[in-house]
Amino acid sequence: MKEGYRLLGDFIRQVDVRNTDGKEENLLGVSVQKMFIPSIANTVGTDFTKYKVVKRGQFTYIPDTSRRGDKIGIALLTDYDEGLVSNIYTVFEVKDENELLPEYLMLWFSRPEFDRYARFKSHGSVREIMDWDEMCKVKLPVPSIEKQRSIVKAYNTITDRIELKRKINDNLLATAQAVYKAWFVEYKPFGGNCPISWRVGSVDEIAEFFDSMRKPLSSLERADMARIYPYYGAVSIVDYVDDYIFDGEYLLLSEDGIYVVDDSGHPLLQHIIGKFWANNHAHILKGKAGFTEDSLYLFLSNTNMSPIVTGAAQPKINQANLKSFPITIPDSEVLDRFNSIVHPLFDRKLNNEKEIRKLETLRELLLSRLVS
Repeated sequence: MKEGYRLLGDFIRQVDVRNTDGKEENLLGVSVQKMFIPSIANTVGTDFTKYKVVKRGQFTYIPDTSRRGDKIGIALLTDYDEGLVSNIYTVFEVKDENELLPEYLMLWFSRPEFDRYARFKSHGSVREIMDWDEMCKVKLPVPSIEKQRSIVKAYNTITDRIELKRKINDNLLATAQAVYKAWFVEYKPFGGNCPISWRVGSVDEIAEFFDSMRKPLSSLERADMARIYPYYGAVSIVDYVDDYIFDGEYLLLSEDGIYVVDDSGHPLLQHIIGKFWANNHAHILKGKAGFTEDSLYLFLSNTNMSPIVTGAAQPKINQANLKSFPITIPDSEVLDRFNSIVHPLFDRKLNNEKEIRKLETLRELLLSRLVS
Protein backbone atom coordinates (compact mmCIF):
# COMPACT_ATOMS: atom_id res chain seq x y z
CA MET A 1 0.00 0.00 0.00
CA LYS A 2 1.28 3.49 -0.86
CA GLU A 3 2.64 5.54 1.98
CA GLY A 4 -0.12 7.62 3.57
CA TYR A 5 -2.86 5.45 2.04
CA ARG A 6 -5.41 3.68 4.22
CA LEU A 7 -8.23 1.20 3.69
CA LEU A 8 -11.56 2.98 3.48
CA GLY A 9 -13.14 0.24 5.56
CA ASP A 10 -11.19 1.50 8.57
CA PHE A 11 -13.15 4.75 8.45
CA ILE A 12 -16.71 3.90 7.40
CA ARG A 13 -19.62 1.75 8.54
CA GLN A 14 -22.95 0.75 7.03
CA VAL A 15 -26.16 2.33 8.30
CA ASP A 16 -29.48 0.51 7.96
CA VAL A 17 -32.27 2.58 9.52
CA ARG A 18 -35.68 1.72 8.08
CA ASN A 19 -38.60 4.06 7.54
CA THR A 20 -40.75 2.33 10.16
CA ASP A 21 -43.20 5.25 10.31
CA GLY A 22 -44.04 4.73 6.63
CA LYS A 23 -43.35 8.36 5.68
CA GLU A 24 -43.67 9.15 1.97
CA GLU A 25 -41.91 12.52 1.85
CA ASN A 26 -38.51 13.37 0.38
CA LEU A 27 -37.96 10.22 -1.66
CA LEU A 28 -34.49 10.48 -3.18
CA GLY A 29 -32.45 8.84 -5.90
CA VAL A 30 -28.78 9.15 -6.78
CA SER A 31 -27.61 10.44 -10.16
CA VAL A 32 -24.45 9.60 -12.11
CA GLN A 33 -23.48 13.23 -11.44
CA LYS A 34 -23.10 12.03 -7.83
CA MET A 35 -25.96 14.08 -6.47
CA PHE A 36 -29.17 13.30 -4.64
CA ILE A 37 -32.20 13.96 -6.84
CA PRO A 38 -35.97 13.56 -6.31
CA SER A 39 -36.91 9.95 -6.99
CA ILE A 40 -38.80 9.25 -10.24
CA ALA A 41 -39.63 5.66 -9.33
CA ASN A 42 -43.22 4.46 -9.63
CA THR A 43 -44.29 4.14 -5.98
CA VAL A 44 -47.87 2.91 -6.51
CA GLY A 45 -48.44 0.07 -4.05
CA THR A 46 -45.00 0.56 -2.49
CA ASP A 47 -44.33 -0.48 1.10
CA PHE A 48 -42.52 2.63 2.31
CA THR A 49 -41.52 1.00 5.58
CA LYS A 50 -38.85 -0.89 3.64
CA TYR A 51 -37.18 2.33 2.51
CA LYS A 52 -33.92 3.31 4.16
CA VAL A 53 -33.42 6.61 5.99
CA VAL A 54 -30.34 8.63 5.00
CA LYS A 55 -29.37 11.59 7.17
CA ARG A 56 -27.34 14.73 6.55
CA GLY A 57 -23.64 13.84 6.37
CA GLN A 58 -24.29 10.23 5.34
CA PHE A 59 -23.56 8.59 1.98
CA THR A 60 -25.67 6.49 -0.32
CA TYR A 61 -24.37 4.43 -3.19
CA ILE A 62 -25.89 2.11 -5.78
CA PRO A 63 -23.92 -1.15 -5.88
CA ASP A 64 -25.16 -1.95 -9.41
CA THR A 65 -22.68 -0.28 -11.81
CA SER A 66 -23.68 -2.10 -15.01
CA ARG A 67 -26.47 0.28 -16.06
CA ARG A 68 -24.78 3.62 -15.51
CA GLY A 69 -22.18 3.77 -18.25
CA ASP A 70 -18.76 4.39 -16.80
CA LYS A 71 -19.97 5.97 -13.56
CA ILE A 72 -21.02 4.79 -10.13
CA GLY A 73 -23.99 6.42 -8.41
CA ILE A 74 -22.81 7.75 -5.06
CA ALA A 75 -23.68 10.91 -3.13
CA LEU A 76 -23.28 12.71 0.19
CA LEU A 77 -26.47 14.19 1.67
CA THR A 78 -25.92 17.89 2.38
CA ASP A 79 -29.15 19.65 1.35
CA TYR A 80 -31.66 17.91 3.67
CA ASP A 81 -31.72 16.80 7.28
CA GLU A 82 -32.88 13.39 6.07
CA GLY A 83 -34.38 11.61 3.10
CA LEU A 84 -35.61 8.19 2.01
CA VAL A 85 -33.87 5.89 -0.48
CA SER A 86 -34.66 2.48 -1.91
CA ASN A 87 -33.70 -0.52 0.16
CA ILE A 88 -31.47 -1.72 -2.69
CA TYR A 89 -29.16 1.24 -2.01
CA THR A 90 -26.33 1.08 0.52
CA VAL A 91 -26.20 3.80 3.17
CA PHE A 92 -23.01 4.41 5.12
CA GLU A 93 -21.28 7.04 7.21
CA VAL A 94 -17.84 8.08 8.40
CA LYS A 95 -17.12 6.71 11.87
CA ASP A 96 -15.03 9.64 13.12
CA GLU A 97 -15.11 12.99 11.33
CA ASN A 98 -11.99 14.05 13.23
CA GLU A 99 -10.08 11.46 11.19
CA LEU A 100 -11.85 11.63 7.82
CA LEU A 101 -14.08 14.45 6.61
CA PRO A 102 -17.15 13.25 4.68
CA GLU A 103 -16.67 16.19 2.29
CA TYR A 104 -13.08 15.13 1.61
CA LEU A 105 -14.21 11.54 1.00
CA MET A 106 -16.85 12.81 -1.44
CA LEU A 107 -14.12 14.60 -3.39
CA TRP A 108 -12.30 11.29 -3.65
CA PHE A 109 -15.44 9.60 -4.95
CA SER A 110 -15.92 12.45 -7.48
CA ARG A 111 -12.73 11.62 -9.36
CA PRO A 112 -13.15 9.87 -12.76
CA GLU A 113 -10.46 7.44 -11.61
CA PHE A 114 -12.79 6.22 -8.88
CA ASP A 115 -15.51 5.51 -11.44
CA ARG A 116 -13.07 3.42 -13.45
CA TYR A 117 -11.92 1.63 -10.29
CA ALA A 118 -15.53 0.88 -9.29
CA ARG A 119 -16.31 -0.62 -12.69
CA PHE A 120 -13.13 -2.70 -12.62
CA LYS A 121 -13.97 -4.06 -9.17
CA SER A 122 -17.60 -4.80 -10.04
CA HIS A 123 -18.58 -8.42 -10.63
CA GLY A 124 -21.58 -10.60 -11.32
CA SER A 125 -23.13 -12.51 -14.23
CA VAL A 126 -26.51 -10.80 -14.63
CA ARG A 127 -25.71 -7.48 -12.93
CA GLU A 128 -22.25 -6.21 -12.14
CA ILE A 129 -22.06 -4.79 -8.65
CA MET A 130 -19.46 -3.22 -6.42
CA ASP A 131 -20.39 -4.76 -3.11
CA TRP A 132 -19.66 -3.48 0.41
CA ASP A 133 -16.54 -5.62 0.79
CA GLU A 134 -15.04 -4.05 -2.33
CA MET A 135 -15.97 -0.58 -1.10
CA CYS A 136 -14.15 -1.25 2.16
CA LYS A 137 -11.06 -2.36 0.23
CA VAL A 138 -10.72 1.04 -1.49
CA LYS A 139 -7.37 2.61 -0.67
CA LEU A 140 -7.14 6.35 -0.37
CA PRO A 141 -4.75 8.96 1.00
CA VAL A 142 -5.80 10.25 4.40
CA PRO A 143 -3.80 13.37 5.23
CA SER A 144 -4.19 15.31 8.46
CA ILE A 145 -7.64 16.64 9.22
CA GLU A 146 -6.29 20.17 8.79
CA LYS A 147 -5.07 19.29 5.28
CA GLN A 148 -8.42 17.73 4.45
CA ARG A 149 -10.23 20.88 5.56
CA SER A 150 -7.87 23.00 3.43
CA ILE A 151 -8.54 20.88 0.33
CA VAL A 152 -12.31 20.95 0.85
CA LYS A 153 -12.25 24.72 1.40
CA ALA A 154 -10.27 25.28 -1.81
CA TYR A 155 -12.67 23.05 -3.77
CA ASN A 156 -15.75 24.79 -2.35
CA THR A 157 -14.30 28.23 -3.09
CA ILE A 158 -13.90 27.28 -6.76
CA THR A 159 -17.36 25.69 -6.88
CA ASP A 160 -19.00 28.76 -5.32
CA ARG A 161 -17.30 30.97 -7.89
CA ILE A 162 -18.60 28.75 -10.71
CA GLU A 163 -22.15 28.87 -9.32
CA LEU A 164 -22.01 32.66 -9.01
CA LYS A 165 -20.92 32.99 -12.64
CA ARG A 166 -23.73 30.67 -13.71
CA LYS A 167 -26.33 32.70 -11.84
CA ILE A 168 -25.03 35.89 -13.48
CA ASN A 169 -25.30 34.20 -16.87
CA ASP A 170 -28.87 33.09 -16.14
CA ASN A 171 -29.76 36.73 -15.44
CA LEU A 172 -27.98 37.96 -18.58
CA LEU A 173 -29.81 35.45 -20.76
CA ALA A 174 -33.14 36.26 -19.09
CA THR A 175 -32.56 39.94 -19.88
CA ALA A 176 -31.78 39.17 -23.53
CA GLN A 177 -34.87 36.98 -23.77
CA ALA A 178 -37.00 39.78 -22.31
CA VAL A 179 -35.70 42.18 -24.96
CA TYR A 180 -36.49 39.64 -27.68
CA LYS A 181 -40.03 39.20 -26.35
CA ALA A 182 -40.62 42.94 -26.20
CA TRP A 183 -39.43 43.44 -29.79
CA PHE A 184 -40.56 40.34 -31.66
CA VAL A 185 -43.52 39.02 -29.68
CA GLU A 186 -45.16 42.12 -28.20
CA TYR A 187 -43.77 44.56 -30.83
CA LYS A 188 -43.47 47.28 -28.18
CA PRO A 189 -41.02 49.50 -30.12
CA PHE A 190 -43.42 49.36 -33.10
CA GLY A 191 -46.66 50.41 -31.49
CA GLY A 192 -47.71 46.85 -30.68
CA ASN A 193 -47.96 45.79 -34.34
CA CYS A 194 -45.67 43.73 -36.56
CA PRO A 195 -44.10 46.09 -39.14
CA ILE A 196 -45.21 45.42 -42.72
CA SER A 197 -41.57 45.48 -43.86
CA TRP A 198 -40.90 42.20 -42.05
CA ARG A 199 -41.36 38.90 -43.86
CA VAL A 200 -41.49 35.16 -43.31
CA GLY A 201 -38.38 33.41 -44.58
CA SER A 202 -36.58 30.19 -43.71
CA VAL A 203 -33.81 29.22 -41.28
CA ASP A 204 -31.51 28.60 -44.25
CA GLU A 205 -31.69 32.33 -45.07
CA ILE A 206 -30.33 33.42 -41.70
CA ALA A 207 -28.05 30.53 -40.68
CA GLU A 208 -24.96 29.02 -42.26
CA PHE A 209 -24.49 25.28 -41.64
CA PHE A 210 -21.16 23.60 -40.90
CA ASP A 211 -22.43 20.07 -40.30
CA SER A 212 -20.02 18.58 -42.88
CA MET A 213 -17.09 19.46 -40.59
CA ARG A 214 -18.36 17.39 -37.64
CA LYS A 215 -16.44 14.27 -36.71
CA PRO A 216 -17.51 11.86 -33.95
CA LEU A 217 -14.87 10.23 -31.76
CA SER A 218 -15.53 7.04 -29.83
CA SER A 219 -14.83 6.84 -26.11
CA LEU A 220 -11.95 4.50 -26.98
CA GLU A 221 -10.44 7.08 -29.33
CA ARG A 222 -10.77 9.76 -26.64
CA ALA A 223 -9.43 7.62 -23.80
CA ASP A 224 -5.75 8.47 -24.19
CA MET A 225 -6.16 12.05 -25.40
CA ALA A 226 -4.99 15.03 -23.37
CA ARG A 227 -7.98 16.92 -21.93
CA ILE A 228 -7.49 20.29 -23.65
CA TYR A 229 -10.42 21.21 -25.90
CA PRO A 230 -14.12 20.57 -25.17
CA TYR A 231 -15.80 17.81 -27.15
CA TYR A 232 -19.48 18.69 -27.61
CA GLY A 233 -22.47 16.43 -28.10
CA ALA A 234 -26.14 17.19 -28.67
CA VAL A 235 -26.73 19.23 -25.52
CA SER A 236 -23.48 19.53 -23.56
CA ILE A 237 -19.76 18.88 -23.31
CA VAL A 238 -19.23 15.12 -23.49
CA ASP A 239 -15.47 15.04 -22.94
CA TYR A 240 -12.22 16.87 -23.61
CA VAL A 241 -9.81 16.02 -26.44
CA ASP A 242 -6.34 17.03 -27.66
CA ASP A 243 -7.38 18.73 -30.92
CA TYR A 244 -10.14 20.93 -32.31
CA ILE A 245 -12.19 21.31 -35.50
CA PHE A 246 -13.89 24.65 -34.88
CA ASP A 247 -12.46 27.94 -33.68
CA GLY A 248 -14.78 30.90 -33.22
CA GLU A 249 -18.36 31.62 -32.25
CA TYR A 250 -21.01 29.03 -33.16
CA LEU A 251 -24.41 27.71 -32.19
CA LEU A 252 -24.99 23.99 -31.68
CA LEU A 253 -28.60 22.87 -32.17
CA SER A 254 -29.47 19.36 -31.02
CA GLU A 255 -30.01 17.06 -33.99
CA ASP A 256 -30.85 13.80 -32.23
CA GLY A 257 -30.82 12.20 -28.81
CA ILE A 258 -33.15 11.67 -25.89
CA TYR A 259 -34.46 15.24 -26.30
CA VAL A 260 -34.11 17.69 -29.18
CA VAL A 261 -36.71 20.24 -28.04
CA ASP A 262 -37.89 21.41 -24.62
CA ASP A 263 -41.42 21.17 -23.21
CA SER A 264 -42.44 24.20 -25.30
CA GLY A 265 -41.06 22.73 -28.51
CA HIS A 266 -38.07 25.09 -28.59
CA PRO A 267 -34.80 23.56 -29.87
CA LEU A 268 -31.96 22.82 -27.45
CA LEU A 269 -29.09 25.21 -28.19
CA GLN A 270 -25.51 25.70 -27.08
CA HIS A 271 -23.79 29.05 -27.70
CA ILE A 272 -20.04 28.47 -27.95
CA ILE A 273 -16.93 30.55 -28.51
CA GLY A 274 -13.36 29.34 -28.79
CA LYS A 275 -11.70 26.12 -29.96
CA PHE A 276 -13.75 22.92 -29.77
CA TRP A 277 -14.58 19.57 -31.36
CA ALA A 278 -18.14 18.44 -32.07
CA ASN A 279 -19.71 15.08 -32.84
CA ASN A 280 -22.57 14.49 -35.28
CA HIS A 281 -25.44 14.84 -32.80
CA ALA A 282 -25.73 18.63 -33.10
CA HIS A 283 -26.10 20.97 -36.08
CA ILE A 284 -23.29 23.55 -36.24
CA LEU A 285 -24.53 27.04 -37.16
CA LYS A 286 -23.39 30.62 -37.61
CA GLY A 287 -25.54 33.65 -38.32
CA LYS A 288 -25.69 35.31 -41.73
CA ALA A 289 -27.65 38.00 -43.60
CA GLY A 290 -27.32 40.44 -40.67
CA PHE A 291 -27.96 37.82 -37.97
CA THR A 292 -25.19 37.43 -35.43
CA GLU A 293 -24.86 34.30 -33.34
CA ASP A 294 -26.56 36.29 -30.55
CA SER A 295 -29.67 37.19 -32.50
CA LEU A 296 -29.77 33.81 -34.22
CA TYR A 297 -29.74 32.15 -30.79
CA LEU A 298 -32.70 34.24 -29.61
CA PHE A 299 -34.77 33.72 -32.76
CA LEU A 300 -34.19 29.95 -32.82
CA SER A 301 -34.60 29.45 -29.07
CA ASN A 302 -38.04 31.10 -29.27
CA THR A 303 -39.29 29.10 -32.26
CA ASN A 304 -41.52 26.06 -31.80
CA MET A 305 -39.87 23.35 -33.91
CA SER A 306 -41.80 20.37 -32.59
CA PRO A 307 -43.57 19.98 -36.02
CA ILE A 308 -40.28 18.89 -37.61
CA VAL A 309 -39.17 16.47 -34.89
CA THR A 310 -39.21 12.96 -36.34
CA GLY A 311 -38.73 9.55 -34.73
CA ALA A 312 -40.37 8.17 -31.59
CA ALA A 313 -37.58 6.14 -30.01
CA GLN A 314 -34.87 8.53 -31.21
CA PRO A 315 -36.19 12.08 -31.78
CA LYS A 316 -34.42 13.93 -34.57
CA ILE A 317 -34.38 17.29 -36.37
CA ASN A 318 -32.80 16.62 -39.74
CA GLN A 319 -30.93 19.30 -41.64
CA ALA A 320 -33.33 19.57 -44.58
CA ASN A 321 -36.34 20.18 -42.32
CA LEU A 322 -34.41 22.66 -40.19
CA LYS A 323 -33.20 24.66 -43.19
CA SER A 324 -36.69 24.97 -44.65
CA PHE A 325 -38.43 25.80 -41.38
CA PRO A 326 -40.26 29.16 -41.56
CA ILE A 327 -39.09 32.04 -39.39
CA THR A 328 -39.82 35.76 -39.14
CA ILE A 329 -37.11 38.00 -40.62
CA PRO A 330 -37.17 41.71 -39.65
CA ASP A 331 -35.75 44.47 -41.83
CA SER A 332 -32.00 45.11 -41.62
CA GLU A 333 -32.30 48.40 -39.71
CA VAL A 334 -34.32 46.82 -36.91
CA LEU A 335 -32.00 43.81 -36.81
CA ASP A 336 -28.92 46.04 -36.50
CA ARG A 337 -30.49 47.96 -33.60
CA PHE A 338 -31.48 44.72 -31.88
CA ASN A 339 -27.98 43.27 -32.31
CA SER A 340 -26.42 46.35 -30.72
CA ILE A 341 -28.61 45.92 -27.63
CA VAL A 342 -28.18 42.18 -27.02
CA HIS A 343 -24.51 41.88 -28.03
CA PRO A 344 -23.08 43.29 -24.75
CA LEU A 345 -25.25 40.84 -22.79
CA PHE A 346 -24.01 37.82 -24.74
CA ASP A 347 -20.45 39.09 -24.79
CA ARG A 348 -20.39 39.19 -21.00
CA LYS A 349 -22.12 35.79 -20.82
CA LEU A 350 -19.55 34.15 -23.11
CA ASN A 351 -16.67 35.68 -21.16
CA ASN A 352 -18.17 34.26 -17.98
CA GLU A 353 -18.40 30.85 -19.63
CA LYS A 354 -14.71 31.03 -20.51
CA GLU A 355 -13.93 31.72 -16.87
CA ILE A 356 -16.22 28.87 -15.80
CA ARG A 357 -14.29 26.44 -18.00
CA LYS A 358 -11.00 27.65 -16.49
CA LEU A 359 -12.39 27.22 -12.99
CA GLU A 360 -13.66 23.74 -13.84
CA THR A 361 -10.20 22.83 -15.11
CA LEU A 362 -8.69 24.14 -11.88
CA ARG A 363 -11.20 22.11 -9.89
CA GLU A 364 -10.33 18.95 -11.83
CA LEU A 365 -6.65 19.62 -11.20
CA LEU A 366 -7.37 19.88 -7.48
CA LEU A 367 -9.16 16.51 -7.56
CA SER A 368 -6.29 14.91 -9.49
CA ARG A 369 -3.85 16.05 -6.82
CA LEU A 370 -5.67 14.10 -4.14
CA VAL A 371 -3.50 11.14 -5.13
CA SER A 372 -0.22 13.02 -4.73
